[in-house]
Amino acid sequence: MWNPVLGLIRYSIPEELQLGSFVGDIAEDLDLDVKQLSIRSFRIVSRPRKQYLDVNLDTGILLVKDRIDREEICGLSLSCVLSLDGLLQNPLKLYPIAVEIVDVNDNAPIFTKRQFRIEISELSTPGSRFPLESAYDSDIGTNAVQTYELHPNNYFILDVRSGEEKMPVLVLQSSLDRETESSHSLTLIAKDGGVPVRSGVSQISIIVKDANDNAPVFPESEYGVNIFENLATGTQVIILNAADLDDGPNGEIIYSLGSHTSITARELFGIDSKTGEIRVIGKLDYEANKVFEITVQAVDRGSEAMSGHCVVFVNIIDVNDNPPEVTLTSLSTAVSEDAPIGTLVALFRATDKDSGRYGQVQCQISNKLPFKLDSSLENYYGILVQNPLDRENTSLYDVSITCSDAGNPPLISEKTVRVDVSDINDNAPRFTQSSYTANVMENNAIGASIFSITAFDPDVGLNALLKYCILETQVHNVPINTYISIDSETGVLFAQRTFDYEELKNFLFQAQVVDSGSPSLASNVSVKVIILDQNDNVPVIVQPKAEFGATAIETISRLVEPGSLIAKVSATDADVGQNAQLSYSIFQSSNHNLFTISPDTGEIWTIRHIENKDANKQSLMIVVKDNGTPSLSATITIILSVIGSDTETFSSASDLAEEPVFTHDLSFSLVIALGAISIIFLVILIFLAVMVRKNRNASIRQQCSLMACCCLESRHSLNGLQKASQELQIPPNYVEVFGGDPLSQRFRYETCSTLQSTKRDFTPSRPSRSSTDKYYFQNMSIRKEGTTKINSENQSIPLNNEVRHLQ
Repeated sequence: MWNPVLGLIRYSIPEELQLGSFVGDIAEDLDLDVKQLSIRSFRIVSRPRKQYLDVNLDTGILLVKDRIDREEICGLSLSCVLSLDGLLQNPLKLYPIAVEIVDVNDNAPIFTKRQFRIEISELSTPGSRFPLESAYDSDIGTNAVQTYELHPNNYFILDVRSGEEKMPVLVLQSSLDRETESSHSLTLIAKDGGVPVRSGVSQISIIVKDANDNAPVFPESEYGVNIFENLATGTQVIILNAADLDDGPNGEIIYSLGSHTSITARELFGIDSKTGEIRVIGKLDYEANKVFEITVQAVDRGSEAMSGHCVVFVNIIDVNDNPPEVTLTSLSTAVSEDAPIGTLVALFRATDKDSGRYGQVQCQISNKLPFKLDSSLENYYGILVQNPLDRENTSLYDVSITCSDAGNPPLISEKTVRVDVSDINDNAPRFTQSSYTANVMENNAIGASIFSITAFDPDVGLNALLKYCILETQVHNVPINTYISIDSETGVLFAQRTFDYEELKNFLFQAQVVDSGSPSLASNVSVKVIILDQNDNVPVIVQPKAEFGATAIETISRLVEPGSLIAKVSATDADVGQNAQLSYSIFQSSNHNLFTISPDTGEIWTIRHIENKDANKQSLMIVVKDNGTPSLSATITIILSVIGSDTETFSSASDLAEEPVFTHDLSFSLVIALGAISIIFLVILIFLAVMVRKNRNASIRQQCSLMACCCLESRHSLNGLQKASQELQIPPNYVEVFGGDPLSQRFRYETCSTLQSTKRDFTPSRPSRSSTDKYYFQNMSIRKEGTTKINSENQSIPLNNEVRHLQ
């Protein structure tokens, strides 16, 4: 029944009830709805003992689960109570339950021996007392041994000594006479007080002996000894010393444990038969037995042996020899990482078998864990969530519980509780890079894998199952899915069309990864696809313009000097980078030592003079190659038409240019003439400077008039070979006889006549200037200008000669 004062439920049942027997209606006694028992996971928790009782959650009835033997559970203890705990969860509540086990008379008294032999001297006087062996009954109270009876006889009566244990004593009523009757047979009956009464019988054989009239005597009839439970085997407990006034064998004493000494005491203690020393022979345990009653008998060696008896009470003192016991009573299979603070993770009970302060237990766990201990329930501890959990940081905790008693030194017990943290979808998937760049070679195959993006999610299970997709967008007004697709499982990108670098160089789109959690989380990333150029475009020759298929016609003068630019081939390539780097070469030539070409610029130069024996038409096949792999090329054939081969004017000029030797007189005259011309030129410059200051416009007109008169044409470009073949050797001190700069885009060959002027123009491509120009500008001070008139019968040809001497 429920005891509101004590705060517990107490039931009383007899032992040896059948399995399933009714004990009590626990639902009614706790004032609980029967349905709440299952919902709140009600259960019976036994304190460290076997589970004898259980509860039917459907009816709320407390039932017998296992055989209950009071003698096995409590031994000879007068009170036998099973201490249980009724445990309710959500919220957690504990109900202490006490079940008293009532003894029934299921055991009859028994004697350790069914027959005893006692020798009594015939000199024993009436009234002599002889202790007999007590019967043993496992029951207690009235069901234990209550009385002893002796069958009637002429010499002995029975006296029962009262106390905690009734002890039968045989009392001599009449004097014995061995010669008359040497032995007697008695029947001793032990009876308990149960209903029905149970009894045990033992036969006593009395042997009458001749006189040994002094029995051994102990100084005291009772002794008390206190010893610690941790005494080692062989340790002395007490030495008993009985005295016998007889001499000789009648005075020699032999010690032994009396018949009233329990079997347990005989297993733990032994006595030396000669010295009377009692020693420990077994392992003592305070928690099993706190006190022992040892009866000792001293018998002399007389022909008619006499004996003396005493009782030794051995009190066991508790020591701290039992570590705390930790019993786990409740454990959650897994704790969600979003569990609120204070959530119960596990419940355990900590007890200690020792007594007093040795039985006081304190438990703790590491303060580095996100859990704490709640000790608000007596002897129970709850492991509660103290700090927020994060499965991605720690998915498993091994909570080490350390319990210690108050001994010195304390004894410690440890138990590890494993706590699994279950996942929630609290992490969005993340890409391995903040953005991706995919390089794709043009002319790719449709459906080919071109790139892959990767994301990860620190969650687990469905929360980490990822799906990839491409967000809707347009590239050049066309949906992105016509350009590229993605494998939703792996993140591999596939081309949906063949890319052309010349049409599309790059495009940008957004990819998304979504997990399978509820609700799902997603992340986006930018992916830039760069189309790489492939050498798939042939160089295109844009200059000179082909007139007949792949043939162009150009005109040059036979008087052109070595190192003169006569033409330029220009080409373009739609590719980029190395694929668009072009090089020029002469693949085939009608005269292999007459022309060369710059491999970088495509400029064609003369290597030597064009001689009369050279053909009037020269053919050059020019090859233009790019730097791709494999290389692509284009060709053009240039037909060079040579003019002016037999005219007198050009022959005289050629003879003049090719004259290798000058006489001494002619050289001296030239020096004088050049000096005079220089003086005149200097005077003219001074005059012009003065005129400029007075009248700039007049000065300009005079300067133009003078320049027109002299038929001068100023050039500021490099004369000679630019970017020609390295094999070309320019002879020192060569003379350019024709007017104009051979590096300019146009070469002019002019003839002035009093009757008629004839003008020829040769126009190749303009080359780029090089650093060589600076060298020639620095030597402008040695330039000599003059006008020479060559008269013939029909015409006069003025030539502007520009003479340079290269040292």
